[in-house]
Amino acid sequence: MASTASPATSAAAWAFAAATFVKLLLVPTYRSTDFDVHRYWLALTHALPARQWYTDASSRWTLDYPPFFAYFSRALSLPAPLVDATLVSIPVPDAPPFAHLLYLRLTVTFSDLLLLGSVLLLAGDARRRQRPFLALLLVLWSPALLAVDHVHFQYNGFLMGLLLLSLYFLEQGWDLAGGVVFASLLCSKHLFLVAAPVYFMYLFRHYCCGRGVVKGLGRLMLMGSGVAAVFAAAFAPFVYYGQMQQVFNRLFPFGRGLCHAYWAPNFWVFYIMLDKILAFLLRRLGFNIAIPEASFTGGLVGDSSPFDVLPKVTPITTFLLVILAMAPYLVKAFSNPQPKHIV
Repeated sequence: MASTASPATSAAAWAFAAATFVKLLLVPTYRSTDFDVHRYWLALTHALPARQWYTDASSRWTLDYPPFFAYFSRALSLPAPLVDATLVSIPVPDAPPFAHLLYLRLTVTFSDLLLLGSVLLLAGDARRRQRPFLALLLVLWSPALLAVDHVHFQYNGFLMGLLLLSLYFLEQGWDLAGGVVFASLLCSKHLFLVAAPVYFMYLFRHYCCGRGVVKGLGRLMLMGSGVAAVFAAAFAPFVYYGQMQQVFNRLFPFGRGLCHAYWAPNFWVFYIMLDKILAFLLRRLGFNIAIPEASFTGGLVGDSSPFDVLPKVTPITTFLLVILAMAPYLVKAFSNPQPKHIV
C-alpha cells in the first residue's frame, strides 16, 4: 500500500528522528544550574501541595515560572518514582545520580514531540504557502534549542511548539483557538509576553474589527472570555490561597535590577560595557569612583546594582523601549492583519 505521507511530512519525521538521536548522545554532557532548578521543581511540585509552590524557600531554586509550567512539572513527576524515588523527594540529593540525569533529559526529548507536531502542521500545505520547508527543518535541528535544552537544560522546544501551534491556528483563520493557545503559553513561560502586543493588535483588528459594532463587541467578549478562562485556570488557586503578590514577585523580580545574572542583559550588555569603560576612564583621570563587588561572570541569580557612572535603568524604561522597537510590527498588524503574514 502506498504511503499517504507527504514528502514534507516524511522529511520532517526523518529530521526529527535524527535530531532525537543526537539529543540522546548529549545525555551525559555538561549541564548548567538550570538542571538543578528543574530537578528541584520536579520534586517541589510532587512533594508539596500547590499552596506551598510559590512560598517554599527551603532551596535557592525557587519556582519562578507561571502555574501551567508548575503543573507541567507535576505531570512529569508522576512516573518519576518508578525510576528513582529520590527524584521527587525533598531535599534533593546534592550530587544527582545518573538516573536523575537520564530521566530529566528524556522528559525534554519527549516534550519536543509538541514541537514536531506544530512543525508538521505548519508544513502540511507548504506548497500553497510557498514556505521554504528548509526553515521548518532547521527549527527541529536548531543549534540553539539543542544547546539550551539538551545541554544547558531547559524546556524551550516544548514551549516553542506551543507558540508555533498558536501561529498555525492564526494562519488557518482560527483566531479564537490561536489566542487561547497563546494565553496558555503565557501561563507556561512569561518570557513570551514580548509577543503579546503583536498578538493583541492582530487579533483585535482581524478578529474583532470590521464586522459591525455588535458583532465586533461580541467577538471581543468571546476572545476575552477565552483568554480569561485560561488565566483563571492557571492562577485561580493562588488567588484563593491569597498568594498572588508572592506569585507576581516570583515572576517579575524587578528588585534584582536590570542585570541580575550574566546571561540576562542581552542588548543591555552594551550599556554595561559603556558604563565600565566610562568608570575606567574617569578613575584614570583621578575621579574617585569605587569598584563595585558585583560580578557579571557568575551564573547564579542574585540582586545587583552594577552601574558606576550611568543611571539605573527602570522597568518602565525597558518596557517603553521594547514597545518602541516593536512599533513597525504593531503598525503592520493594525493596518494589514492578514493570516498569511502572521508567521
